[in-house]
Amino acid sequence: MSVTDTVTNRGSLLLAALTAVIAALFLWTPVNAQVPGAALAYLEVTILLLLYILLVLGLNLQFGFTGLINFGHVAFFAVGAYTVAMLTAVNPYAGTGLGLPWPVGLLAGVITASVLGIIIGMSTLRLRDDFLAIATLAAAEIIHSLFVAFRGLFGAHVGILGIPQPLKEATSSSDTEVLAALFVFATIALLTYAGINRLTNAPYGRVLRAIRADELVTRALGKPAVTYKMQSFVYGAALAGFAGGLYALYNGAVSPGFFTLNVTVIIWIGMLLGGPGNNRAVIAGLAIIVGLRFLTRFVQGPIPVSSADFASLRLMVVGLVLVGIIRYKPEGIWGNAEELGVNR
Repeated sequence: MSVTDTVTNRGSLLLAALTAVIAALFLWTPVNAQVPGAALAYLEVTILLLLYILLVLGLNLQFGFTGLINFGHVAFFAVGAYTVAMLTAVNPYAGTGLGLPWPVGLLAGVITASVLGIIIGMSTLRLRDDFLAIATLAAAEIIHSLFVAFRGLFGAHVGILGIPQPLKEATSSSDTEVLAALFVFATIALLTYAGINRLTNAPYGRVLRAIRADELVTRALGKPAVTYKMQSFVYGAALAGFAGGLYALYNGAVSPGFFTLNVTVIIWIGMLLGGPGNNRAVIAGLAIIVGLRFLTRFVQGPIPVSSADFASLRLMVVGLVLVGIIRYKPEGIWGNAEELGVNR
């Protein structure tokens, strides 16, 4: 590990520790904070971005470092959220709610997502990457269909309500809750970034890069490539499950509409935009694409189209951005073309 990487890791840990202290003080000393209505929308999007950072870091570990093509990342996100919902919800309108403490549900969400990752990984990681892509995409669609089909378990289209909201219970107002969530999720995102960055800069990360570059050569050097691939896949799944659990605990409800393939698309575009294999780059790319999707909501006024047509135009803009990046800078804005094996 270089001196620069060491300084970066220490700086990230220090910033995370300071943020944790501020967040703790924020929760222990309730204040009647007032957030302007216009700023509230930006804060909500920022909170969602912080949760998506966990997703993109996990996906980057799978694809950017190990070369595993996972087109069903939203499946692990959804499984983590629904596990938390089913175990912790109290008197839900539809679906199952066992009323267990939220830490139990959050831990179970991570474990369930990890188990799903093991099941998918055991059946696909020995095959070519396109089989993994198809299997993960199919898994995401199957899981989404299950959530819709079984009202007694998952609440169907209604979803599961009545999930405990620890931040809401610990704060004195909805505005304070949003600010506290911002601090807490920023802390979690920073700690996750520091942990993933340390892992990928260690010898373990160099083995993952070697697998991405040439798995046969890595095996010839005596490294159990399949084991490393499984570990990378499960780590990414666990992070997605953790993010899903946090999302459920913050939102207080889950439904299939929250976990569509669109989530996976946003995460993939953010990763490819920033540059796979670079943790800071994928976070920056994700911030760009989320910010672009959010800011384009406010430019409909001078455009003479309906709301439905405008929503389609926004998706077209996002698609054009992705096509442009792949065509003119396939390694991403901050990616390393030589390391990623990109031929110009």
